[in-house]
Amino acid sequence: MRVIQTLLLFLISFLTFGQNKQFLYEYKFIPDSTKKADVKSEIMILNVLKDRSEYYSSIRYASDSAQAADFKKGIVSMPANVESVNEWVTKYPNSNEIIHTTFLVWDKYKVKQDVELKWKLTNEFSKILNYDVQKAMTQFGGRQWTVWFTKEIPIQDGPYKFKGLPGLILKIEDSTKSHRWELKGIRSNRQEFAYPDLGQYKIVELNYNQFVKKFKNYRANPTADLVGRIPDQTNADGTMRTSAEVIREINQQIMAKLAHDNNLIELNLLR
Repeated sequence: MRVIQTLLLFLISFLTFGQNKQFLYEYKFIPDSTKKADVKSEIMILNVLKDRSEYYSSIRYASDSAQAADFKKGIVSMPANVESVNEWVTKYPNSNEIIHTTFLVWDKYKVKQDVELKWKLTNEFSKILNYDVQKAMTQFGGRQWTVWFTKEIPIQDGPYKFKGLPGLILKIEDSTKSHRWELKGIRSNRQEFAYPDLGQYKIVELNYNQFVKKFKNYRANPTADLVGRIPDQTNADGTMRTSAEVIREINQQIMAKLAHDNNLIELNLLR
């Protein structure tokens, strides 16, 4: 009888959460390992659909949606002038394949990657948002991760590329406390979902090994792909600048920014 009751509870829970749901996580991260007091925070969305899940920044989504709405009205608008996480991860049920979409300078990269995490479940239990959670650990991206998941939400998913546990991940943090996600809310999403895309970016599709090589080249020379894409131009004061001068200036700006972006989620990309 107890087994039947447990199965019924699981089925009810599955039917409840089997519909389209959006899980809102607060993502806190330290971009610069030399400035640990500088903690950034952003709300990330894990949008669980019937055939896939989509993980993306709420700020970036709002900006892209506003641009798409303007475009339909014949208005060409600029993206919101706010910093946001430019990582978008698509995962599929019963599959190790993910699609990681990211940006390098002005190009969009869609990276196919197989991710199969090896989880170590512990006998530690707690409560998060009134859900019973269990502790588990794994290694990924050159970091050691500790997570808390709940079987009460039978969705084998979580923020970013984390997945594969017998329930939704509600909280996750690396051992250096540089990256942390914690569930803050759940809402229904009954509409068909398609991420807004204005087609204003060149899209490059790569496998993971190709992307690693590309990423490391980008960190060494961020503007290598801009050669031939930026014309000579005149400043507001009438001063002429060659294409090479403009690219050199952009390269210096990006390199200065990258120097303070040394604490990535996937730390092994920098090695």
